[in-house]
Amino acid sequence: MNPITTAPHREIIEDFAALIAQKRTQGSKPSKDVINFRDEKLNGVERDIWQVPVDLLRYRKDNGRIASDVFDYERRNGILHEKDEAAQAILYGYLSAKDPEKTEELMKSIEHTGQSEPAVITCDGFLINGNRRKMALETLKKDFPGKPEFQTMKVVILPGIGEAGGPPTLLEIEQLENRYQLQRDGKAEYYGFDQALTIKRKIEMGYSLKMQLLDDPRYVRAPEKELNQAIDKVNQEFLQPLDCIDRYLATFGRAGLYGTVSSGRGDREGRWQAFKDYSETYYTKFQNPKWMLENGIEEEEIGELEDAVFKIIRFRDLPAAGLRKLHQVMRELRRLSANKVSRKELMKISDEVEPILSPKDRLDKDGQPLSIEAEDEKWADKNKQSIINHLKKAIESQERDLQKETPLTLLEAALQKLNHDKMSVDSMGVADYARARQLASDIQKRAKEIESEIYDAKKSFESLARKK
Repeated sequence: MNPITTAPHREIIEDFAALIAQKRTQGSKPSKDVINFRDEKLNGVERDIWQVPVDLLRYRKDNGRIASDVFDYERRNGILHEKDEAAQAILYGYLSAKDPEKTEELMKSIEHTGQSEPAVITCDGFLINGNRRKMALETLKKDFPGKPEFQTMKVVILPGIGEAGGPPTLLEIEQLENRYQLQRDGKAEYYGFDQALTIKRKIEMGYSLKMQLLDDPRYVRAPEKELNQAIDKVNQEFLQPLDCIDRYLATFGRAGLYGTVSSGRGDREGRWQAFKDYSETYYTKFQNPKWMLENGIEEEEIGELEDAVFKIIRFRDLPAAGLRKLHQVMRELRRLSANKVSRKELMKISDEVEPILSPKDRLDKDGQPLSIEAEDEKWADKNKQSIINHLKKAIESQERDLQKETPLTLLEAALQKLNHDKMSVDSMGVADYARARQLASDIQKRAKEIESEIYDAKKSFESLARKK
């Protein structure tokens, strides 16, 4: 996706817009609303509320709630054209699968009290805000045929060609969606994976992460430090895990096939959470030279460890093999990596397991290409034993070491690290001198405290022994 350098307008489907203009009717009270478009909310600009036939309203594919589904579909099948009825049916399927309980709740609310707030649409009927309301009204329309209150939907219509301010740019639509959907306004939050993809898409379209956050009332007057902390948090919770997912998909030749990673909020395999947990280790440990040095991990081993991790994630069904859940294993990864024997066992998975099946194995019994899902099952079945055996050995070794850890072994390990070949002042940067000297002083102080505690314990023991 090429970054936006100008401010292109979204293409308007003129016959759709003409039909909306023809069929819309003035809404009942309240007849006007102030929406969060451009600077209209700040200036109290009111727009008319219209009643538009539900059938004329359409779903947008650039909807944050279904971002992973749309990315995956287009990677497999080509561009999804929003104006086509078949595409609308596909988008409806994706949306209806997201938080169906919320849609059911909204449907009951509309049935009893009516639509409480208007949706926001483009002049040709594409929903910026209000997808769930359309789904609820469509169901009610079928359940109660002929009831007028379920035939139309209250909407505010964004300007079209020749109207004041002109049609919204693509960037303005992204901003509007961000204001209505990604802010915490009581609506169901996006599934983390979809939110990550939406944030990334907006950044690629010129809507920076800082701009997205500044559109959130929580950060409008935030000091720079607080805003930077919020940016770091979004990176940590969304963009860094997504970066790991993109590397994962590239490993298996599946760039953009996000549907192969997770099925959504109810994904029993919890792979979005697994990637979040792996990301935490990758960015705070594997990219930290100090931690790597302390645990004797060579830089070239990181690639092998990541390759092994990705293969474990692809295998997925660890509990069926008598192991912990996938995200729990990811949370233990830093300890497994720090343990020399465990680390070697993990890297054996990288060495022994091929990322892609042979051309012959990718065909079914009739010589036809397997579906991606069937290919995953076959890959998992073929590599099951190797992955399980080495992962079990890695976990067992790490657990044995935890049981072995005593004050004496910890002291021996500390001394070993202080005597490490790389512990050379000559290789230290000038900027690190002050911090290194403070650390050395702290180590010396703590060593004297431990020595004193051991001396006192020894004296106490000898005194008790003499009394006996």
